[in-house]
Amino acid sequence: MTEKTHEFQAEVAKLLHIVAHSLYSETEIFLRELVSNASDACDRLRYAALTAPELAAGDTDYRVRLTVDPEAKTLTIEDNGIGMSEEDMIENLGTIARSGTSHFVDQLTGDAAKDVSVIGQFGVGFYSSFMVADKVEVTSLKAGESQAHVWTSEGHGSYTIGDADRPGRGTKIVLHIKKEAEEYLDPSRLRNIVKRYADHIALPVVLVGDDDGAEDEVLNTASALWTRPKQDITDEQYTEFYHHTGQAFDSPWLTLHSKVEGVLEYTMLLFIPESQPFDLFSPERKSALKLYVKRVFITDECEELVPPYLRFLKGVVDSEDLPLNVSREMLQNNPVLRKIRSGLVKKVIGELEKRAKKDTEGFQKFWDNFGAVLKEGIYEDGELGDRLLKLSLFKSTNGTDYTSLEGYVERMKEGQQSIYYITGDDLDALRKSPQIEGFRAKGIEVLLLADPVDSFWLSRINEFDGKAFKSVTRGSAELDSLDDAEGEDKKSEDNTDNLDLLIAAFKDALSERVKDVRISNRLTDSPVCLVADDGDMDMHLEKVLKAHKQLGGMASQRILEINPNHGLMKKLQVRAEAGGASDLLKDAAELLLDQAFIIEGEQISDPVAFSRRMADFMAQGIA
Repeated sequence: MTEKTHEFQAEVAKLLHIVAHSLYSETEIFLRELVSNASDACDRLRYAALTAPELAAGDTDYRVRLTVDPEAKTLTIEDNGIGMSEEDMIENLGTIARSGTSHFVDQLTGDAAKDVSVIGQFGVGFYSSFMVADKVEVTSLKAGESQAHVWTSEGHGSYTIGDADRPGRGTKIVLHIKKEAEEYLDPSRLRNIVKRYADHIALPVVLVGDDDGAEDEVLNTASALWTRPKQDITDEQYTEFYHHTGQAFDSPWLTLHSKVEGVLEYTMLLFIPESQPFDLFSPERKSALKLYVKRVFITDECEELVPPYLRFLKGVVDSEDLPLNVSREMLQNNPVLRKIRSGLVKKVIGELEKRAKKDTEGFQKFWDNFGAVLKEGIYEDGELGDRLLKLSLFKSTNGTDYTSLEGYVERMKEGQQSIYYITGDDLDALRKSPQIEGFRAKGIEVLLLADPVDSFWLSRINEFDGKAFKSVTRGSAELDSLDDAEGEDKKSEDNTDNLDLLIAAFKDALSERVKDVRISNRLTDSPVCLVADDGDMDMHLEKVLKAHKQLGGMASQRILEINPNHGLMKKLQVRAEAGGASDLLKDAAELLLDQAFIIEGEQISDPVAFSRRMADFMAQGIA
């Protein structure tokens, strides 16, 4: 076969420049990445051979081999794993950041410190080899196939693939070491790197003896880390295993290593990342946990292990009770796996509850990254939803710090019977919302819920600690029954009976656009706001459903509330009492309604008419 030249499917020059400069002080990372990839290839073959033994026939002694050739200035990393076909090479080696190429490139900032974490999130560890090599050759024969292929690149934007000869299955990577990286041709240097970064690899990493008669040397412990006693494992070893199994560059925020014995026996080694994965909210994101059975790798796409609201977890679960030949279909309906899942979820939630009490500041950092995901469980998990609700943190009008619901209830004003909240898309916009003005004036705390999931869990959960949840954008504000900050109710500065003419004019002008027009006791600074009627859907939830085309029928009409003490309303009231200003009142009603829609982030029905009315009112004001 003639060699073919292909272009990389990403801005490889930009990527490799960032890799080389971001990780330059830790170029040894390249060996960790290549050894980890080789270990994964062996794991995949071991699993495939459970149902197709012929794939591994004649060679079941899985290993990774390192060979140094000082004269040729090459370092070779070789495995006898599952190998790659030509198509696999194009997909795995020729498509950089295949998790989302365009999004990956968009994330690169040019700031080395920031870009290194981005690079880690996209799983491009193989390309770290170009930090130490000016040429990389990958020769591979896929298990079950007869033709090997060789992939070659100098990392400048293209690569070639051609036919090759290889005596057995697996992959051999030959690095042509740069002059400034010749330290990696020193066997003692390699020993130290493997001991530091790959001691947890559950198969032998072998340094091949030299021509002077040195014997092959196993450089690592070669036992699965999760099978070792916790007291024998250092924090650094946990971190390196996290890097390996999670394909991550950050450090774990929480490490959970536990062995369960009894009716079921399984071991879990779980990690919560320190930083948020870029695809956390992607619909295509799957569980990042790896399932093993008796130390044999089964799958890294076992969605049955954890619910979606714990999809940020990384690590491994090793069962002693599942059959080795477990199939994908068996996993979906396996009672053993369901029990493992139940125990795992309760263990994770229990650890989070401990952290929330012992390390408030650290837990808030976790919540910044994963709180919006964890709250999905309030809606989805009928058994543990209440515990998740109690664990949850929220922003509120009580300063800028987080609060728990327990903290909110402790601060409730005397006579307050409900937990008040407002939902929306933007936290800053919620703080400025006109609907909370009256609550703030009376010193009543309002939860500011800006995550999309908030509207959904609120549709399932009605109360906390006997206090009902109540939206400040729905129904009556019920503020008259609560004392203000000074302990006395503030009376309206005007007799609201005199507003009847103005309200009647507004109702007449807006009869087809609003459900009602009424006086508001929730407004103090703004002239108007929109609210939903008691029996109608929350405004933000309706907007979310509408955006996702999940709203059947027509949208609900809103109620327009007016502030009788606002200067504009007082002037309009005078005009209404004087009579003969019906056109002006109609325009004012339309203009104020459109402003209320804009505040809610809604589109106005007639932008041209809005612009005309605005210009007319400005002209009258200037005159």
